[in-house]
Amino acid sequence: MIEFDVRTLDTGVGVVTPRGRLNMVAARQFKTILGELVAGGTHRIVVDLAETDFIDSSGLGALIGGVKQTRQQGGDLRIARPTESVMGVLELTNLARVLRPRDAVDTAFDD
Repeated sequence: MIEFDVRTLDTGVGVVTPRGRLNMVAARQFKTILGELVAGGTHRIVVDLAETDFIDSSGLGALIGGVKQTRQQGGDLRIARPTESVMGVLELTNLARVLRPRDAVDTAFDD
């Protein structure tokens, strides 16, 4: 089971926090949430992975889809605070180089 917390920072950055397993079952809902944010005008999104204890290829695909959606609108999707198990998958798939995990949600767009 997974839950998603969605909020917007004062800077206009959307923050999505998946809590639980970001797998094939949850990826569809995750894609929908990201798509709704982008459609609503939020083109800078941080996915806070501090409470995500597992991610599979479907979850990774949803993240990459979110990157594509935001960049097509002139924005970006960044990830922050991945757990050790999620970071292991990101490194194994070389997506850590593409997504470049950030240490904090609030400063993910400070560069």
